Amino acid sequence: MSTVEGKKQEKRRALLDAAYELFLERGTAKTSVEDITSRAKVGKGTFYLYFQDKGAVMQALLGRVSYQLLSDACLAVEQHPELPDFTAQVVFVIDHIIEALRQVQIPHYRGLILRKTFPQLRELIDKTMQYYKPAFPKARYNGSNHCWTFPSGAKIYFGSLNHEKDKYNYQGQQFDFIGFDELTHFTWDEYNYLLSRNRPSGPGTRVYTRATANPGGIGHGWVKARFITPAPPNTRIVQMVHVPTPDGGEIVQRRTRIFIPASVFDNKHLLKNNPGYLGTLAAMPGAEKKALLYGDWDSFSGQVFTEWRNDPKHYDDQRWTHVIHPFRIPAHWRIWRGYDFGYSKPFSVGWYAADEEGRLYRIRELYGCKGPNVGAMANPVEQARMIREVEENDPQLRGRVITGVADPAIFNESQGESIAMMQEKSPNFLHWMPGDHTRLAGKMQFHYRLAFDADGRPMFQVFDTCKHFIRTIPNLVYDESNVEDIDTTQEDHIYDECRYVLMENPISPRKHTMEPPLRDDPLDMDPRRAKFYRI
Repeated sequence: MSTVEGKKQEKRRALLDAAYELFLERGTAKTSVEDITSRAKVGKGTFYLYFQDKGAVMQALLGRVSYQLLSDACLAVEQHPELPDFTAQVVFVIDHIIEALRQVQIPHYRGLILRKTFPQLRELIDKTMQYYKPAFPKARYNGSNHCWTFPSGAKIYFGSLNHEKDKYNYQGQQFDFIGFDELTHFTWDEYNYLLSRNRPSGPGTRVYTRATANPGGIGHGWVKARFITPAPPNTRIVQMVHVPTPDGGEIVQRRTRIFIPASVFDNKHLLKNNPGYLGTLAAMPGAEKKALLYGDWDSFSGQVFTEWRNDPKHYDDQRWTHVIHPFRIPAHWRIWRGYDFGYSKPFSVGWYAADEEGRLYRIRELYGCKGPNVGAMANPVEQARMIREVEENDPQLRGRVITGVADPAIFNESQGESIAMMQEKSPNFLHWMPGDHTRLAGKMQFHYRLAFDADGRPMFQVFDTCKHFIRTIPNLVYDESNVEDIDTTQEDHIYDECRYVLMENPISPRKHTMEPPLRDDPLDMDPRRAKFYRI
C-alpha cells in the first residue's frame, strides 16, 4: 500500500472511530457531521470525501460490526471442531441478528425476529447478549417484552407464536424488518398475517422480510409452493397485486420473493473442520438424509408417505412413479367420486377409475381454494353445480355411472337440512353414500397402494393434471401428539376425500414390495468432491 493510500485509510478509520464513540455517547440523532469531524480532527470537507452523509457512516460501522461478529463465529468454530452442527447454527443465528441491525441508526426503526416457540427463541436472545452488547454498549435489553433498545431509539423485538391465536398479539403493530427462523414451523395463516405487520414504522426505512427454512415441518407444503415450486432457485419471483380502490380504480403493486438454496456442501468451513459430518448425515434414514444432506424438498423428516415418487422419466411407462400421463379410460372400468366438503377451508372432489386388477387412478380433480388452505367460500349447492358441470363436460366422465362417496359429516341433520340432501335435489341430483371415516385404516390403505411391486407398479397412480393432489399429499406430516395419524391442521382435504374412496376399495398389503431404484448420489457424482467427501 502506498503512503498516500495508507493516509486515506487512516483518515477514514479515524472518522469511523470518532463516529462510533459519539453514537455510543450521544446516539445517532444527537450527533452531527461537525461533531464527527471535530472528534476525528479532520476538516468537514474531508468527511464528504469518504461518506455521503451520516447514514453512510452508520452503514459502514454496521459492516464493521458484522465482520467482527462473523470473525468471532469462525474463530469459535475452529476452537470447537467437535461440534458438527455448531457452524450451521452460528451462521443461521447470525443471519437474522445481523440483518436486523441494518437500520438501527433510524430512531423509529422497528425489527422483529420470530421463532415458533419461546424455548427455541431463547437461543437467539442468548446470542444477542454476546453480540449486541459489545457492539452497542449503551443498548438495553428488556426481558419482559423481549426487546432491545438502541441508542438511537430503534428497537428489535423477539417473538414467538406458540399457538395460532398468538399472531393477534401483533395486531396494530408495524415492523420494518421481520425475520423468520425455521419458516416451515409456521402455518400459512401465521406467516400471511405477520406479513400484514411488515410495514414502515416511519419515513426513510426499508421494509422487507427474510426467512430461513429446512425441509419438513407443518409449513413444508406452503413454503415449498410459495418459494420453491414457482421458479428455479435464485430466480426472482414477481407477483403483480391488483388492489381495487373505493372510487372504482385500481392500484397495482409489484411484490417479489426469491429462494436461495443451500446444502451442507455449501458450508465449506464445516466440511473442513469435520468432514465426517457427511457420514453422520448419510447414515440417517432416507427422508432425513435427503433433506439435510442434499436440501431435498421432496423428502423430509416427519413425512407420512415416504413411498411417494414423482418421476417424469417414467410418466409413460408407469413404472417407479405415482404420477403418470393421462390415458383414455376404458368404458367398462368403474368410476368413483370422492368428496370432502369445505367452505372457509378448501373443498375437494376427486374422480377415480378402477381397472380389472383393482388398481385405482386419480383422473380428475376439483379443488375449491383461494390460497394455501383457504376455501373458495362456495355453498353446498354451488359446489354441487360445479361437480355436475365437470361430469357433463369431461369426455372421460360424461355419460358414465359414477359412485359418489363423501365425508359422513355431510349427512348431519342436527342443524337442519343436510349438505347431502341439498346436493341431491334438483337441478344437480348428486347422490352420495357416507364414506368410512376410520382414520388409521384409511392411512394404511394409502401405504398399501403406494407400495411398488417387483415390476415397479403401485396399486394407485395419479394423472399429472391433478396438480393439487401432487402438491399436498407428499407434504403431509405426522401429528406430534397422535404419532400414528397425520396432523389434521394441514391442508389434508384431498387426503380425506381420497381416503374415503380407498376404503371402499380396500386391498391387503403385498407380500413382496420393492423400493424404487436409488437416485443419483451427489457424493459420487463429482470425482473432485468424492476425493474429499466420499463415504
